[in-house]
This record gives sequence, C-alpha cells and structure tokens, in this order.
Amino acid sequence: MRTVVIKQPGGLDNVQLVEREAQQPKADEVLVNWHATSLNYHDYLVAVGAIPVSDQRVPMSDGAGEIAAIGTDVTQWKVGDKVMSTFFPDWLEGSATQFNAARINGEQVDGFAQEFSCVNQSSITAIPAGYSYAQAATLPCAAATAWRALVVEGNLKAGDSVLVEGTGGMSIFALQIAKAAGAYVYATTSSDDKAERLTELGADHVINYRTDEKWGRTVNKHSGGGVNHVLDVGGSSTLSQSVEAIGYGGHISLIGILGGRTADFILPKMFFKHAHMHGIAVGSRAMQMDMVKAIDTTGWKPIIDKSFELSELADAFRYQDTGQHFGKIVLEY
Repeated sequence: MRTVVIKQPGGLDNVQLVEREAQQPKADEVLVNWHATSLNYHDYLVAVGAIPVSDQRVPMSDGAGEIAAIGTDVTQWKVGDKVMSTFFPDWLEGSATQFNAARINGEQVDGFAQEFSCVNQSSITAIPAGYSYAQAATLPCAAATAWRALVVEGNLKAGDSVLVEGTGGMSIFALQIAKAAGAYVYATTSSDDKAERLTELGADHVINYRTDEKWGRTVNKHSGGGVNHVLDVGGSSTLSQSVEAIGYGGHISLIGILGGRTADFILPKMFFKHAHMHGIAVGSRAMQMDMVKAIDTTGWKPIIDKSFELSELADAFRYQDTGQHFGKIVLEY
C-alpha cells in the first residue's frame, strides 16, 4: 500500500511516499481503507519539523474511509461501514485528561496519509449521511474544534453573537455552526474577495483586518457592547483585539497560534467584562458523534478549497502555507 512518511528531521523535502505492507486487525481493531484526509495547521507543524515526531511517522490527524476487515471482538462496526477518525484516539467521552489526550493521530501514533491502517473500534465514528470521503475527512480536527468551542464550552444559543477570525477550515465551520444555531456572526478577513464569500455563507458583518487594525473595537461598538463568543486563531496577532471584541460574560476560545505562540493583552479588560477564556484542543469522540447528529439534521456541508492526490502532500502543504485557501484543503486517494 502507498504510505506517506516524515523522514527526520522533518521539512517538506522529507515528506516521502513509500510502499508498506498492510496489517491485519487485532481482536478489537478494524482495518480501514482510507480514501481522504485534510490539512490542518497541526499537520503542517509536524511536516516541517516544528513538532518533532518519530522517524518515518505517518502524518495527518484526519481520515475518512471504508472498513475493509474487522477483528474477532468488534461489535460496533461491519465491513463496508463508512467511518472517520477522531483526533485523540483515546479520548472517548468526558473531560480531557493527561491520559486520554496524550496521544494524537499523526504525532504520537501514525496518522492517515496511507491507504490502509488498523485502528481500535472506539477511535472512529460514522460519517454524516450523504457525505463524500473528502467532505468527511475535513471534520475530525477543524469542525470538532469549532463544535466544542461554540456548543460544548460556549453553550451557543439562538440570538447569540459570534466572532470568527479568518477563512481557514475551523473558522468557516464555526461560521456554519453559528448560523445553523441562529446566531449573528461577525467575521474578519484580509481581502474583499474573501469578504464577499463570507457574506455568501451567511456572515452578517465582515471586517477587513488589513484596513481596520482596531477591528476588535469595531466589533464591540457595532454589537453594542461586545459579542458572546470569540474564536481566537492568531494568538499574538489577534488576542488583544479578541479581548476588545468580547462582551460582558462572553467566552473566548483560544484555538490557534497562526500569529505566534505568545500574546499580550490588558488583563483588567477581562476582569471587568467578567469574561471567560478557554483553551480548546479539538474534542472527544462523544462530541464528534453529537456533531455528526447535528450535521445530519441541518445538512450543512464543508467548504473544500482544493484537492490533491496522496503523492502531492508536500505540494498541498506549500499551498496551505500561502494562505490563499478558503476553507479546507484535502487529499483524495
């Protein structure tokens, strides 16, 4: 079978396509024929060596495919079922702990840039009805993160106001989830073309952060005192404005570090807004299953920007690095 591995010390020139033998599932495992994966910033950091992994590690935390064989003790699945991965293979339900969130697919264990692999029967979920493999492969990291931030931790309800930042996969999912719940959505972007697309997807008020550097204050003023939810993806480049944008009793989800790993902001603004700040690293299998139920009810579909072949993973990462994409980048194989 075809497999992509990361040769140490990493770097896109060390993303290599190799041939490996497919394994047979153990008693509590299933063998999945993977057909698609999608790119996340976490995967990019693994590929370029910013997150060190074992030599010959198979990257990619997202995967969608079809069950090709089952172990003798498998009761949850049958051959032919269409499934997708979970980001944390051991975090099934409840809160994250140092034990159930210790392993990440594509980092501590092999990911899904391969045609076949064996996984525990509890580390996958069904894909939404009517979804292609490529569509399903966009969900386990980015969509589950947005779902947890807004629905699980933020208790999103109709009439709430939400700020999403940028046009990456997670931010687009957050926009879709928020609109499906009946929220008013503010969005930021760097170009008028992307602003138009955000509006088409349902964003109620879009701000170009290149022409409005104080966009957090703009959101606060326009919303009449701040929004209920902010999904911060930039770290040092966005958090101070996210704090400006949040309203009294609001909830900021710390999700990304696209602009840097550290951030400065004025602490009393959080104190006197009685706001909450929560670190979000994807979610549990149970959260993902609830998200699938919601998708089956609402019918929203992922926005896929571009598709590459398995052998083109390095090129896909180079494209991701340009920041040109709107939504998700996928591999299909």
